[in-house]
Formats: sequence, structure tokens, C-alpha cells
Amino acid sequence: MTTTAEHLRNALDGRWRDVKNRMREELSSEIFRPHYTPNTVIARTKVAEQLKIMAAKGAAEDGFKKEHGGNGDVGAAVTQIEMLAMSDLSLMVKAGVQWGLFGGAIENLGTERHHEKYVKRIIDCDLLGCFAMTETGHGSNVQALETTATYDPATEEFIVDSPTPTSRKDYIGGAAETARIAAVFAQLITPDGKGHGVHCVLVPIRDEEGNDLPGVTTSDCHYKGGLPGVDNGRIQFDQVRVPRENLLNKYGDVAPDGTYSSPIENPGRRFFTMLGTLVRGRVTVGGSAAAAARVALDIATRYALQRRQFEAPGDDHEVVIMDYLVHQRRLFPLIAESYALQFAQNELVAKCHDLQSAEDPDPEEQRELEARAAGLKAANTWHATRAIQEAREACGGAGYMAENRLIALKADTDVFTTFEGDNHVLTQLVAKQLLTAYADDVKSMSPVEWVRFAANFAGERVLKRTAAETIMQTILDTRQDNEEEGSLFNRGTQVKMFEDREEYLLSTVARRLQGKSKEMSEFDAFNAVQDHVLHTAQAHIDRVILEAFVAGIDACPDEEARKVLNMVCDLYALSVIEADKAWFIEHRYISTERAKAVTRGLNERCRTLRPYAELLVDGFGIPEPLRYAEMLHPEHIPDADEHTSQDAVSSGTIEPK
Repeated sequence: MTTTAEHLRNALDGRWRDVKNRMREELSSEIFRPHYTPNTVIARTKVAEQLKIMAAKGAAEDGFKKEHGGNGDVGAAVTQIEMLAMSDLSLMVKAGVQWGLFGGAIENLGTERHHEKYVKRIIDCDLLGCFAMTETGHGSNVQALETTATYDPATEEFIVDSPTPTSRKDYIGGAAETARIAAVFAQLITPDGKGHGVHCVLVPIRDEEGNDLPGVTTSDCHYKGGLPGVDNGRIQFDQVRVPRENLLNKYGDVAPDGTYSSPIENPGRRFFTMLGTLVRGRVTVGGSAAAAARVALDIATRYALQRRQFEAPGDDHEVVIMDYLVHQRRLFPLIAESYALQFAQNELVAKCHDLQSAEDPDPEEQRELEARAAGLKAANTWHATRAIQEAREACGGAGYMAENRLIALKADTDVFTTFEGDNHVLTQLVAKQLLTAYADDVKSMSPVEWVRFAANFAGERVLKRTAAETIMQTILDTRQDNEEEGSLFNRGTQVKMFEDREEYLLSTVARRLQGKSKEMSEFDAFNAVQDHVLHTAQAHIDRVILEAFVAGIDACPDEEARKVLNMVCDLYALSVIEADKAWFIEHRYISTERAKAVTRGLNERCRTLRPYAELLVDGFGIPEPLRYAEMLHPEHIPDADEHTSQDAVSSGTIEPK
């Protein structure tokens, strides 16, 4: 018989639950037991061994098309790399670079000659590579990279060069030791001196003994904030020559005589099409950060269920810290957000799989995928940073001990908010995608026409739904718009509040942009409303996540699990509203009394979820060997009676001995 916890886990696991269950089993072996060592030599050696073991078991095959030697199961490939985050984030990043970024660049930007020569070797880890995009001077602004690839027709070679100090490739995973070849993003220049924008060229950087090849200088980033198992490094090129065939030429090619050609004439569209094919990395990074957050919250919750502090009046025993409302308020909203984000991630992975498996994907759907991937990557990674820090603090001094996993999770995920796209830049990308829906409609409008349009038409344009589409109208029809406190637990009311905020923010930011653009340049106009733009994007992301949660609950077949999920969804929705209640009050969507009711409702949901605390983290489905934290084992928990009230008075806190 399936338990409620198993129903919760199945609901959270989504379409690729079989892959997740298989990964849980494989990662529970001793080989993948989480380990902590700040020693980069040991950490890198272990990750290299694990990667080879995974390759031998065919772990990478799902990520590549059948005609190139893989299985063509994009969703399974993303899911597998996400699951590695529960074991070791260094392994997740190393696998992501080798198969997702380096391998993905060759498969998606290359043509048959590259597929035949490289893909099978990449799958087997016979050829280790790196993804050399970021430079000292440019990370987010990829179009302005300074590395050059200049074609020489006399020898039919590209000359790859780092012409400035800021053109050095920086922080590149695999560049310090293991990569033999780099997928280098550089400005392509033809013999006529004309630049054709950023393209990707394959450049060998080391021989089989690990020595730098002529013209290539690599260096080691050594100790970082985390991820000790990843050999991040730097690369500089000094007039390095590579054959013409090394250009990944799906979207831009150079003939032997130096003539440039491309199936996409517009340079800007060509660039964004190229980058769009690499969206899978962004999807994976967000999902992996969320997985790490779930591990941290699982550990902190289980600790809170056994740790005791301070006696209640008339009771000889100290109180389990999870019984304190303040502790519930610290952890439960973050657990609720983890549930919400996972349902949204499931939809994103499915969308990515369907589009990247299609013969001729719809360009509009592709743009929608890129915007959603950007938004959820930001949401997932910021959530991980907050949740892991809160989990660490919620475990006191024990949480600061390396043996209890939390500090490694914190250190390893910290960079996730800035790699694969800085979160603030990605959030702006979401807003720009939303605003382009207005472009054709607003160009010729007078202010009066614009106001009428914004009032009557904006909502219809913005609310593009996914899995929740079929049930959303039914839910909205049940909403309660009165001031009674009980209506805040009404799903239709919650959804409407999320929708109203998004529609208002989007229509007003568009209106402000239109007004500002009449008195200043387009750049200055956008810059002047940047805070408004980010708020608009965040509101959109929040609404997408809530809708995904609604669809996830609807798809869950078990009544008891749905009851629990509905309470968790309430907590997520009210947490978002509470965090932005100043906006809701300022714009008169809620009164001050109703704002207080939001907080009361949040507290109420924390209390009603208290008996389900262990069940909620059981639903995360983290195997014991991957959860492993010393403090969760009885022999490591000090007797509560060892602590006296005097200890608390003298030290201000009680830490585990």
C-alpha cells in the first residue's frame, strides 16, 4: 500500500519519477556518499573517479540524440544531473560542464562532422572538455566578449587570440587540470576584417600528459568559496591556430576562401538563437540548487524534531524546538516554497524536453522556454541561498559543523546565483520577454488609447498558462473577494491576488516606459524604471510557480496527500503575499486589517502543518545515505538535562556539546 509520504514524493517527482528513483538507489551506494574535504586535490580526484563510474554506467547517454550515440531523453538527462546535487554539488557541476555545457555546445552548435568526431568520446569521458565563455571583462554581456577567432584563408585556419588583459577566460570549470579541449566563444572575424559576432570554436588546450599546448596558458583558480572538486581555471590564447573545421558551424560557417554564411541573416537573432540552444544548463542549475535546498531543509527539520531547549512551565522536559512558532515560521514557509518550486521545475523540464526533442520547435515556444528557464533559475538559486542559510542557523552550533553537511551545501550553492546567468540580469530578461508582447500594439497609440488598452487588454496578453490552464478558471470562479479572514485560504482568492499584482505591475511599467521614452533615451527610460521592471518579473515568476503548484495538486491521486499539499500551497501563497504586503497595501488591493489577517493566516497554517513536519520532508525523498548528518543520530545528541537554565542565562544561548 502506498503511504502518504510516497504519494507526496511521487507528486513532487513528476514525469521522470522513475529516473529519480533509480538515481536515489545508485547514489545511496558508498561511492557517492557525501564527503566534506576542503582539500582540492582529494576532492577533485574523488569527483573525477565518480564521473568515470557514471560514464561507464551510461549516465550521459540520455542527454544526446540517438543519431549521435545517445538515447535522446532530455528530461531524464536534466533530472539525473539535478539529483547529483543531493550527493555532491562538485560532481553535479563537473557532470554539467562535461555533458551539458561542453557536450551540449558541440551537439547543438556543431554539425555532423563534429558529432561523429566528438560526441561518443564525450559521453564515455574519453575526451574531457570545458566551456570557455566567461571572460575577466565580460560575463553577463556575452555579445561583448573580447577573445577573437580570425580566419586565415592561406592556411584555412582560425587564429584564436586573447588580445587584451580582460579577454582572459575566467572561472572555467575543467580548465585548471582535466580539460583537453575547450569550446571557446569568440568574436569571429573574416579576412575582410568584418566581425560576425560571437561564435564557438573548438580549441585543444592540453596534450595527453596534461601540458599546455603551444600558445595556450592555463592557470588554476585554486580555492574558491565552495565546489572544491571542480578544477576551475583560466585560459589565455596567444595566436593559437586551429583548423577551419573546428568552427561549430550550425548557425554560421566560413568557406575555405573566407566567405561567411549563415542560415540566420540578422546577427542579433543569430546570437540569441545560438545561446537559446544552450538553455538546458540554466534549467539544470536551478533544479540542482533546489535539490540542495531540500537536503538542507530535511536535515534542519529532523534536527528540530529531536532537539530540545527550555522547559515549559509545569513540565519537567525541555520543549522540542519545532514546537515553537518562531521555529515553524523559519522552516515551514521555506519547505512550502521548495514544494512550489519543484512543481514549477517539473513543468519547465517537461517543456525543455518536448521542445528539444521536436524536429521543428516553435520559435515563440522557444522564447517562452528561455524566459521561464531564466526566471526559475533565479527563483531556485535565490531560494537555495536563503533556505540553506536559515537551515544552518536553525541548527545552531551543530549546523556549523562540517560533519552535518550544511556548511558544504551553503558554500557549494553560493555561486549558483551568479553562474549560468546573474540572477538580476536573468530577471530583467523575463520582464523584457513580457514587455515585448506590448510592442506592436503600443507603437502608434495616443496616451488615451494606451490607457484604454492597458486597462482592458493587458491582462489578456500577460496570462499565458501551462499545466494549470484547464482548471484555473474553475478555481478563479470560487474566489472570495470579501474582507473575511477565511477567504485568504481560498485558492481562487490567492490566485487572483497574484494575477492582479502581475497585471498591474506590467501595465504600469509599460506605461511608465512609454512616458519616459518621450523625454529621454530608451536606455535612460529603461534604467529609470529598472526597480519596477524587476518587481514585474518577480510577480510573473511567483504567479507561474503558484499555478504549477495548483496543477501539481490537481494531478495528485491521493486524497490525504492532496489535503497536505493544499495546506502547503496556502503557506506558499500567503508567504509571498506577506513578503510584498507593502505593495498590496500601497495599491489598495488589501486593507491594513486584511494585511494583518495574512500574517495570522500564515501562523495558522504553520500550526496546522506542525504534525506533518516529518511527513513533509519525507516527501522530498532524500535517501538516508544522502541526508547523512552526524547530529541526526541519537548517539550524537547530548542529553537535554546536561543543559541548565544557568547555562542559558550566562551564555545567551545553548549550543550542543
